Amino acid sequence: MCETHIAPALGASRCSHCSTVAFPATSLCSQCSRPAMSPFTLSTRGTVWAYTVQRFAPKSPPYVPPPNGFTPFAVGYVELPEGIKIEAVLECHDFDELDDGAPVTLIATAPVPRFATDACLKEIR
Repeated sequence: MCETHIAPALGASRCSHCSTVAFPATSLCSQCSRPAMSPFTLSTRGTVWAYTVQRFAPKSPPYVPPPNGFTPFAVGYVELPEGIKIEAVLECHDFDELDDGAPVTLIATAPVPRFATDACLKEIR
């Protein structure tokens, strides 16, 4: 399940008035409604806040099944130090690795954010 990617950081925005962080980046603050957002780069490390396992192939389109067929995968929310939660695909060897606030690292941003557990990253390196 673990794939290698060199990932750029996730681009977000932060309000210069109230410090609210938004992902994806936006021009208006969702907290104070001011047009005071500046570009901001999110941390690449976080913890799994919640997850679920996709055990059946999503509808096509837009899902395109891989040549070797569908393999279950985890999706969930990763909480970053900035206090924001990012929805992402979660790479791991075993889904139990994702329990108890597992630490994860960003490994890809396209087509959606993708994070990997530390155990998965050790295999890659």
